[in-house]
Amino acid sequence: MAHPSKALASAKPLNRAHRIPRTMKRDLMEILCCPVCKGDLTLTVDAEKEEILEGSLFCKACNHRYVIRDGIPDLLPPDFK
Repeated sequence: MAHPSKALASAKPLNRAHRIPRTMKRDLMEILCCPVCKGDLTLTVDAEKEEILEGSLFCKACNHRYVIRDGIPDLLPPDFK
């Protein structure tokens, strides 16, 4: 049996970046809602490759717009910005 410190030395560090999506996918629209009123969001895409890179999400119910930059939707409610 290998010595525990040798086993730890040869272990590879976890790379969580491979598990976290870096850009927004259209499929995400099925579960997203407005963080303020829970209304439906309308997607506007400005730049897209395989996934949405730039654009916005708009809630008609409460008139809030959420920007998508570098593939990440900023769903922070306006009162917290």
